Amino acid sequence: MTVTSDAAGTAPNDTHQKVTWGHRALETEFATDADGVLRLVRLARPGDPVSEAGSDAPLHLVELTALGHGSGWSGPRFTGTAFGARLRYRGHATQERDGWTYLTVELHDPGTGLTASVELSSPVGLPVLRSRVRLRNDGEEPLVVQSVSSLLLGALPSPDSLDVHRARNDWLAECRWHTEPLRDTVADIHVDVHQHDSRSALTLAGRGSWPTDGHLPMGALTERGGGRAWLWQIESPAGWRWDLGERDHGTYLALNGPMDAEHQWRVRLAPGSEFTTVPGVLALGSGLDDAFGALTSYRRAVRRPHPDHTTLPVVFNDYMNTLMGDPTTEKLLPLIDAAAEAGSEYFCIDSGWYDDGTEGWWDSVGEWLPSSRRFPGGGIHEVLDRVRERGMVPGLWLEPEVVGVRSPVADSLPPDAFFQRDGLRITEQGRHQLDLRHPAARAHLDRTVDRIVGDWGVGYLKLDYNIVVDPGTCAPGDFAPGAGLLGHAEAYLDWLSEVLDRYPGLVIENCASGGMRMDGATLAVTQLQSTSDQQDPLRFPPIAAAAPTAVPPEQGAVWAYPQPEFDDDLIAFTLGGALLGRIHLSGHLNRMSERQLGLVRDAVAVYKSIRGDLAEAMPFWPFGLPGWTDEWLALGMRVPGDNTSYLSVWRRGGDTELHLPVGDLAGRQVRAEILHPSAPTAGSAVWDGAGLRVSLPRTPAVLLIRLTPGV
Repeated sequence: MTVTSDAAGTAPNDTHQKVTWGHRALETEFATDADGVLRLVRLARPGDPVSEAGSDAPLHLVELTALGHGSGWSGPRFTGTAFGARLRYRGHATQERDGWTYLTVELHDPGTGLTASVELSSPVGLPVLRSRVRLRNDGEEPLVVQSVSSLLLGALPSPDSLDVHRARNDWLAECRWHTEPLRDTVADIHVDVHQHDSRSALTLAGRGSWPTDGHLPMGALTERGGGRAWLWQIESPAGWRWDLGERDHGTYLALNGPMDAEHQWRVRLAPGSEFTTVPGVLALGSGLDDAFGALTSYRRAVRRPHPDHTTLPVVFNDYMNTLMGDPTTEKLLPLIDAAAEAGSEYFCIDSGWYDDGTEGWWDSVGEWLPSSRRFPGGGIHEVLDRVRERGMVPGLWLEPEVVGVRSPVADSLPPDAFFQRDGLRITEQGRHQLDLRHPAARAHLDRTVDRIVGDWGVGYLKLDYNIVVDPGTCAPGDFAPGAGLLGHAEAYLDWLSEVLDRYPGLVIENCASGGMRMDGATLAVTQLQSTSDQQDPLRFPPIAAAAPTAVPPEQGAVWAYPQPEFDDDLIAFTLGGALLGRIHLSGHLNRMSERQLGLVRDAVAVYKSIRGDLAEAMPFWPFGLPGWTDEWLALGMRVPGDNTSYLSVWRRGGDTELHLPVGDLAGRQVRAEILHPSAPTAGSAVWDGAGLRVSLPRTPAVLLIRLTPGV
């Protein structure tokens, strides 16, 4: 770590200050001008060129708006706020621990007494910056904050030379990245003629209690010709916003959590009170693959340690294209036996196990007691015991935050334990939403988990969330519904952490109708992430191929649901698409022939043989990020150290043969080995010195290939 300053933590009288901070993979420089406002003037990897943007392009370190203290100008851009120009540098402090380096910069507005502490951190050796801002009201009057930045970066290259990348993220169609020139949105208005920057901005925001519904809270810029990439994520379990625009011939980036305009978020800071933003994270790279590799390493560094991240057990879940929420003892017992024979190590009983009525379970959930109708005789314990007898860990599905309007829990808990607006309890699709800030709501879920995990011995919980509440809740003490939503979401993650503290071996899968809660804050706590509920095996490949942009491969649950009515090619296709993620097996395996079940066993055995590499591998995309309708798709995983790489290649149409570039191995002698499928006629992969020539004569088809250099 390096830190230099012309003032060791305290600003001297000289109005020009300079602070540099970083480590071997990241350089930052902060400076003040005559106005005394501190700005981030350089954020780069060692050796990166100095920006050609104008000297005034760096932004204030913090921008925020508050009632009575608005913007310096009107428009969609989050720059030029009145507070941003008034916050003066007051000092900084540094620290290094556990492989991370930290810099905290303190800013102060003498007029209101507001203090803003910009808390920066970076894992040593990674070109990744994490930033959040802590506000403290040191004045004598309350302040109502309407928005505050998590990370601001100016002095990027001109929009003329940048492409922007963003990802649509819809139910059943997750992680759909697309690219466009930044100039398509931020038009060139001839700034020099107008003596004013453009008011236009490319703005993206998520809202509601599904933080990744509509778009991933991510984005990227790549430099045409120069090769540099800037990749970001906002770690919010609720609302978020980012925008890009032009400033003094350069480009700026602003990352925010929830805001008043988009999310009805406000917070009242009484004298002495504090608020801390959600983190904004920026990864730098020589290209998009390089930046995603850095972000993947960061995600691994920031998440909660757990054995599951290295053991990567195979999970069978009875839901997808199989029992579909209708489990019974009669249906489950043969399925459990078949899953064990196929090599599964966990068996999760999905939704419906608590349904003891005839009116449907959607609006009656909340007690989480097993159905005696579905599990006669020995009850659900007969099923859980069979799972253990077959050498697997039992799991159950829960939707902990919701309580159906017909559930007894809806009447037994106090009104303030639920989301509310204007004194009325919110109802969404026949359900109420628990507020995990309330002790009664938390106690109810603690009792539920202690019964299921502590008493029943369940070792896996799939936690789903299938409603969206927008914009949030206004419980007593809340100032705005967006603030109530963020408060609940953060309390929910605190509750999950406490559950894992009590049961450190428990594995938790995060799900919200598939990938509607695929945010960095939740990924840092849970062990697995559902990537989609897509039921069509021909439409899952682009999701599986792009999932590592949002989640490390060992956390990204990808469905593999072979069926007895599938031909061998389609069985191999649905299995092969999951082998570079976290295989989530499903399907009516108990109805398969021995030959078909053998195909499943072979694929699971292949996965087990490579999963140790996946736990540390870095993703790359030989064709670039996949498109939703691409006929050929490819996802690679590069193992650090020994240069071994794995490639999944899908063909859904088009020519029968193509060439895949693998740049880091070009010019070397490489062995190409097909690991899946086992059928020798499925296709071929030949290394020609410059890349991989793949032939797949039939569709749909998939190959998993291992590339080993130097043999």
